[in-house]
Amino acid sequence: MCQSEQDTRRTSPSRAAATTGDTITVTHHQSTDSSLLKVLGNRDALALGFGAMIGFGWVVLTGGWINDAGTMGAVTAMIAGGIIMCIVGLTYAELTAAMPKAGGEHNFLLRAMGPRWSFVGSWAITGGYVTIVAFEAVALPRTAGYLFPNLSQIPLWQIAGEQVHLTWALVGAVAAVVITGINIFGVKLAGVVQTFVVLFLLIIGAMLVVGSFTGGSTVNMQPFFTGGMGGFFAVLVVVPFLFVGFDVIPQSAEEVDVAPRQIGKLVVVAVILATIWYVMIVLTTSSSMSAAAIGQADIATADAMGALFGSDAMAKVLLAGGIAGILTSWNSLLLGASRLMFSMARSGMLPAWFGVLHPKFRTPTNALVFIGVLSFIGPFFGTQMLGWLVDSGAPSIVIAYILVAVAFVVLRRREPKMDRPLRVGGKGNGGLVIGFAAAVLCLALLSLYLPGMPAALSLEPWVLFALWWVGGVFFYLRIPAGIAPGHDAEERLLARLGSRRS
Repeated sequence: MCQSEQDTRRTSPSRAAATTGDTITVTHHQSTDSSLLKVLGNRDALALGFGAMIGFGWVVLTGGWINDAGTMGAVTAMIAGGIIMCIVGLTYAELTAAMPKAGGEHNFLLRAMGPRWSFVGSWAITGGYVTIVAFEAVALPRTAGYLFPNLSQIPLWQIAGEQVHLTWALVGAVAAVVITGINIFGVKLAGVVQTFVVLFLLIIGAMLVVGSFTGGSTVNMQPFFTGGMGGFFAVLVVVPFLFVGFDVIPQSAEEVDVAPRQIGKLVVVAVILATIWYVMIVLTTSSSMSAAAIGQADIATADAMGALFGSDAMAKVLLAGGIAGILTSWNSLLLGASRLMFSMARSGMLPAWFGVLHPKFRTPTNALVFIGVLSFIGPFFGTQMLGWLVDSGAPSIVIAYILVAVAFVVLRRREPKMDRPLRVGGKGNGGLVIGFAAAVLCLALLSLYLPGMPAALSLEPWVLFALWWVGGVFFYLRIPAGIAPGHDAEERLLARLGSRRS
């Protein structure tokens, strides 16, 4: 992309509107306010993607995976899920290298399918991110409650039969303020914090492996398979929730100061590392105790750590690792969601308020505050909200993955000579096979959530899902129809919006 085109694509909505006859007066300062800072390196980007995927799920869900599918059944499901996400990740890798701009899916779909489809995909993945950010805000006080048994004081109200306490909820709410503040104070600071917390997590993982070899037993891993295909799908269905986050790398691509080809590679590397992590967690946990003991454990991974080392203190160390996982996922997905909302605002799809950058730190302050407020509120709905949030965001995430796969195929067919610094599948039709496979596999994954399927969602998640998309319909209908896709789709959209206002 030439420099003049880059400058044009960085132009704020208000400036583009002015060039089409809008009466808004734009100063030079305003026109440069839509650029982000390139301050992230290889390590920062990988830590953001990998850290987003190893959040809190491995702490609280591993025991359920083993009970549902058995040790090797859970491992097989994780590997199958990792393969699916790797195939999806390959489409992201090529598109990210070709379009290294903030917003990821937003840009891919604009070029391949036009503004309205771009909004659908962007709104979908943003919804997935926001639900997981809120999930982490609820998960943090729940984990802290195991470390500090007297944490729950001053009862407030009951939700779904669970008592909510003020002191418990404030742990998540205060953390929401802190993490949002870190992201406002600069993406580099967020990247540094992320790297150190991920390193701590890796140390916890290494301790689990050592403990498994010294204190574990393969006898404890039996039964290797249980629950049949139902058990397998019960584990597979959580894959979108567990692996969401590799796409944070495309969201922050405009702030990563490495070659576009390398950014694309980091997407796939992050997925592979996350797959290895989840397989390791299942194997080490199942080696620590019998299946019956795991079934009775409240947090199986913490009890496994304690059993492997013969110490209750080590169980608390594992819970500290769980808190680290919460923070890495929370930090990454807050960053990703805010960049998506910023990109949609920069294209005129959301109000310009979401596109405002901090004058000093160059971070999308208003988008961060908006998501931060949602995560602040989350803990006041209690622990029942955990499951609802996990389930409500997963279908939206898969919808976004399907659309990206379709965009990948469309661009391969319509723009075969598009500059692709990283071309997956070779020079033949291998890339098309990857794109079609990603779309079909994600469609199959999406079907698992529908009524009558083994992992059908309950009513509450569908209500949350519907609420998010009702809001989306309002903004969708404001986007002009009839704007063709292409490399300049954003400029044409802004021109149409500008003429509509004038």
